[in-house]
Amino acid sequence: MISPEDRLKAFQSENNITTKGSLSLVVQFTRMVRDRDFPLDPDDFQTSGKGQVAGLGGANLKKILKDHGISQLLSSEGGRTSRGSMGLMIKYVDFLNAWNAEESVDFTVVEDFWAEQVREYFRNQPFVLTADTSKTIGANLDELFEQAKKRQKQNPGTQYLGTVLQHLVAAKLCLILPENSFEIHGASVADGPTDRNGDFVISSTVIHCTTMPGALLIEKCKANLRAGFHPVIITIFERVHTALNLAEDAGLAGRVDVWDIQQFLSANVYEHSLFDEANRNSTLSDIIAQYNRIVLDAETDPSLRIEFEAR
Repeated sequence: MISPEDRLKAFQSENNITTKGSLSLVVQFTRMVRDRDFPLDPDDFQTSGKGQVAGLGGANLKKILKDHGISQLLSSEGGRTSRGSMGLMIKYVDFLNAWNAEESVDFTVVEDFWAEQVREYFRNQPFVLTADTSKTIGANLDELFEQAKKRQKQNPGTQYLGTVLQHLVAAKLCLILPENSFEIHGASVADGPTDRNGDFVISSTVIHCTTMPGALLIEKCKANLRAGFHPVIITIFERVHTALNLAEDAGLAGRVDVWDIQQFLSANVYEHSLFDEANRNSTLSDIIAQYNRIVLDAETDPSLRIEFEAR
């Protein structure tokens, strides 16, 4: 007997149900027919003009996804106007009818499956950096980091923010330093302990990238100082004082530099654009392009990509 998941995966693959429009339809249609008698008739689910699938809408979709703990907006139209919705609905009816002819369909299992595909859709979406020239570069970066924080919260156990921070630092370094002058490592657990002196070792400087400065990091800084290196901590703006206080408490005041990632990147953008606002977005775009190359080489998660949008 074919398992429900295998049936659904096969149907999803055959019909390429990976876009927000197609996912919106199957999620809502599953809820719509769960108490209907079989066999289902596709004519019962068409609007009077036969042009759209009846019962689809953004509010309805939002409510169903909320039942599964999903708060992101998948589609404001709920798949109602998506091209191909009618054809997919008819195929889905045929699929469910054939399944029911073999065994009773458990719609709770079916709806859970599609909800998980929606989560996967959101997990695979790139982050977006909107270069709004009416705002500071730091403010634009803050919006990017908020996206990473939100996705991290929605996927417990992940370290999106730390990974984005580390690879943005690497991207900037790649643009200002000679090729192969430092090593770039994957950052699947960006703030976890490693055997390296730091995330980047450049001449006598060791750069540590972190979103959560702690005792372990300070111990690494002490070890680097003993070895003759100069430690630099790069973190998010709201953690700068935490890092400075930890360093001071450990007797390292004045011996460890602490920079926030927003200023670290902003300074580079202004310098390379020669403080000409007309060139600002071009420089920022170069950093993001380099970041995406690093993600492609060092990571396996495509959702770490950043899409650059200039305004």
